[in-house]
Amino acid sequence: MTGPVKQKVRMMTLLHLILVSIIQGITEFLPISSSAHLILLPSLTGIQDQGQLIDVAVHFGTLFAVVLYFWSDVRMALIGTGGLARGRIDGRNERLALCLVIATIPAIVFGLFLKVSGWNDAMRGNVALIGWTMLVFGVVLYVIDRRAIEQKTIENWSFKRAFVLGLWQAVALIPGTSRSGITITGARAMGFTRIEAARISMLMSIPTIIAASGLLMLDVISDANFAGLLDAGIAAVFAAISAYIALAIMMRFIEKVSFTPYVIYRVVFGLGLIFWAYL
Repeated sequence: MTGPVKQKVRMMTLLHLILVSIIQGITEFLPISSSAHLILLPSLTGIQDQGQLIDVAVHFGTLFAVVLYFWSDVRMALIGTGGLARGRIDGRNERLALCLVIATIPAIVFGLFLKVSGWNDAMRGNVALIGWTMLVFGVVLYVIDRRAIEQKTIENWSFKRAFVLGLWQAVALIPGTSRSGITITGARAMGFTRIEAARISMLMSIPTIIAASGLLMLDVISDANFAGLLDAGIAAVFAAISAYIALAIMMRFIEKVSFTPYVIYRVVFGLGLIFWAYL
């Protein structure tokens, strides 16, 4: 293979990495399902699936973005984690840290079940399933967001509410549901304001991303080589940048408007996928 041909192949790979990273970064924290977009990318474009190593890398990139954006809350949770280690649960920081732990448990249990049972692989790439979950959970978000009575803040986040939100989050393991979308929906149903619902949802993403990425890392790290790790690093950087920008825009947007534009996108996208899958 000649030099120019090699360079062209490498450029296509780089463009693919950037595309995957930007899609992940933009959609991870918006209520429109990042997993659906990443899973459908090979099906809709014909390009090769990015693989689990890149999936892990872009998730770590978005993890960096949300930690940076919500650093004051993350710092409180880290301090609270130290307090929990010393047996304290009565402080504000400790309550926040414990709520995040409790909210993560259902997703871990359900995720392990899906992995062991093989359902995780069976659902991946199911266009019809993704179309229906995009549509149905988009409508659910719209209805609950419109009917919610705004009164609660993160100070009202109890252990019981954390567990219930954890159950909502576990549903997001079904492709197309959207982790941020379903947890925001659950928080709005509990009476949290839009800003506080999004804030809680973003904080819940941190331990969830760590747990999910750690589980995937066990499968891919042994087969990783230098070229693969280099690609993973590039993907993580672009995912972090795009995720931070998307997160900042969303937090400002929902304060003045609502989640309706995201719902419209979900409904249109979902209907398109259903039409494509069946017809």
